[in-house]
Amino acid sequence: MWTSTLARFARPALQRSTAAVTCQVLKACCRSGPAAGRLPPSLTSVQLRGQQSLVSASHPASRQLVRHARALDQERLVEVEWEDGGHSSYPFTWLRDNCQCPLCTLQSAQARVLLMCDLDIHAGVDTVEVTKDNKVSIVWPDQHTSVFDPEWLKKRCFSSAARQSLQEELFLNERYYWDSTLCIPTADFQQVLQDDNAALAWLLAMRRFGVVCLKGAPAEQGQVARLCERIGFLRLTFYGHTWQVQDKYMANNLAYTSKKLSVHTDYPALNFPPGVQFIQCLCPAVEGGESQLVDGFHVTQQLQREDPEAFQILTSLLVNFQDVGRDYCDFHLLSKHCIIDVDRDGRVHRINFNNATRDSVLDLPLHQVQPFYRAIKAFTDLMDRPENVVSCRLESGDIMTFDNWRLLHGRKSYISSPDSSRHLEGAYLDWDVVMSRLHVLRNSVHKDS
Repeated sequence: MWTSTLARFARPALQRSTAAVTCQVLKACCRSGPAAGRLPPSLTSVQLRGQQSLVSASHPASRQLVRHARALDQERLVEVEWEDGGHSSYPFTWLRDNCQCPLCTLQSAQARVLLMCDLDIHAGVDTVEVTKDNKVSIVWPDQHTSVFDPEWLKKRCFSSAARQSLQEELFLNERYYWDSTLCIPTADFQQVLQDDNAALAWLLAMRRFGVVCLKGAPAEQGQVARLCERIGFLRLTFYGHTWQVQDKYMANNLAYTSKKLSVHTDYPALNFPPGVQFIQCLCPAVEGGESQLVDGFHVTQQLQREDPEAFQILTSLLVNFQDVGRDYCDFHLLSKHCIIDVDRDGRVHRINFNNATRDSVLDLPLHQVQPFYRAIKAFTDLMDRPENVVSCRLESGDIMTFDNWRLLHGRKSYISSPDSSRHLEGAYLDWDVVMSRLHVLRNSVHKDS
């Protein structure tokens, strides 16, 4: 169920260094199905540092050279001709707005100093030329001069292909879907803490596949907090900075019992649910308690294909969630979410589903109630299909790290003995924090490569 292969991996959109890309990611050992994203064909296996298999996808980035630049006054564009024969066009207003000189940009913070009230959105240009050091220089009517590096300009080209490539580089929205054939990627806990390459590999894998299991951590409280500190900071919730999953008397959460948990995402009762979850096994159950994982994005793709009406309902109707109790402090949370959140392009962005905290309040007109139940039943039936569920048993020390906006997780019921009670410790992070660390690590790794 676990893979021990560490993959050297970089999407073509990430290849910006002039040396070999040294960022690593874990390669999931899964059989590609019709809905599963496949690894890019440019990846090739190599042997490195004693690991069983690594994948390299690095190509030296060629320096961008400008052959010619000119102003197209009628179109209000600066056209750049590149040495390879390609062309890029840049609007006058955008170029003036993004002047990189010290008067207009604070380079130490990469922040714009130029105020909107000082930006003339109708200004033309006086001259455009290519400097001796192959930069594009623009003199504006007020004699202000803007100078742009060719690499900076090329990266921000307005062509559809260039914009798509840059957005993928920045936000890593492409995912690899999987089913029950997934072998969960693994990484070494100590390497992730100590080595930037290993940490980058782990975060890239978690972003792409949605789940990575870290092995080799001490089976003691505090390790998920250490892991959070490696990234930035954890998310404080009403269950505390970290939380202990045990069978508790008068439990304030269904997870704090020994009962079966159907697959779910955590905390939809919050208006902004945590994006990432770490959960470590400190002591496994004597019997039962196996974890169950479902790729929510894969299942929503199936739902859209097999039952488009159900998909439309779950992406449009708002559902109430609530969570009531006392832990870190007393709480009574209320929220409203679509079960399936999609972005403006119709791409699934987040799953919000926890049957235990789905409220009895259903803010729908009568004629929509039965169609809603039919849709949610169709969705959960897909989640429960054996071919969509990965089951695994966490051993002492294992830390499951996963995308809480994508993965639905659950567990089988379990039995503990008086002297060996099942005990997990968990923590949350926001995707903003995780993606920030990913970008910092990627820049650091590329700089050193």
